[in-house]
Amino acid sequence: MKFYISYFKLRFITGLQYRTAAIAGVATQLFFGLVYIMVYLAFYDSNSGGVPMSESSLVSYLWLNQIFFSLIYMFYKDKEIFDIIKNGNIAYELIRPKKIYFMWFFKIIGQRLSNVTLRCLPVLIIAIIMPKPYNLSAPESLLSFLMFVVTLIIGTLLMTAIITLYHVITLRTLNEKGITNLFMSLSDILAGGAVPIPFFPLFLQRIANVLPFRYIFDLPFRLYSGNVSVSDGLNGIVIQLIWFLIIVIIGNLLLKKSLKKVIVQGG
Repeated sequence: MKFYISYFKLRFITGLQYRTAAIAGVATQLFFGLVYIMVYLAFYDSNSGGVPMSESSLVSYLWLNQIFFSLIYMFYKDKEIFDIIKNGNIAYELIRPKKIYFMWFFKIIGQRLSNVTLRCLPVLIIAIIMPKPYNLSAPESLLSFLMFVVTLIIGTLLMTAIITLYHVITLRTLNEKGITNLFMSLSDILAGGAVPIPFFPLFLQRIANVLPFRYIFDLPFRLYSGNVSVSDGLNGIVIQLIWFLIIVIIGNLLLKKSLKKVIVQGG
């Protein structure tokens, strides 16, 4: 375990060096956060019927999406992992007395956490001091906030397991395009990244509730604003843990099977 933690620390510290990219990321998150909020508020102003989320809950959801964007964004590809698969350096990974799956897992989560560490605080501060109705509201309650923290941590582990699975699949396809890109697109939509899940048609909400993707950030963000009750949040934590274990097991089994037929190519 010490090896994997050290591997995580190395990746995390390396990621902290890209400060210029972080500044650009902060500007991007602020821009898109304000654009999305203005679009939805215009929709609320023009809508005379019922809405699935209160205005303050929706604004908080959109801000949290931008604050943690670099952590929860599903379109993530680790170039180094893809390169060692394509150029044959996967052979060096095979001779190490460590499990490749967990090396990749800790590498990916270290990179994601370093990205969000550099970007989240400036966006959070600006979101809080924005005038109403554009500001990030306080959590519904202390218990809602604690549930938000717990579900976000488990959601981060779940997200990392899913992204690691993308990379494991590449051992079979030898190319990160195609099915992995399709998988990423579907997972981002069904997680509520493009449109919050309460705005989905009922049949699509049912599909999203069964799949693991909405438990990455839709659950914690809606817990924060009170759009999801604490009792539903407790059920959500159980589902999060079950999906995490399932995807980790699938990833390990698929990796073991793929390594038996791995192709070492390159020159």
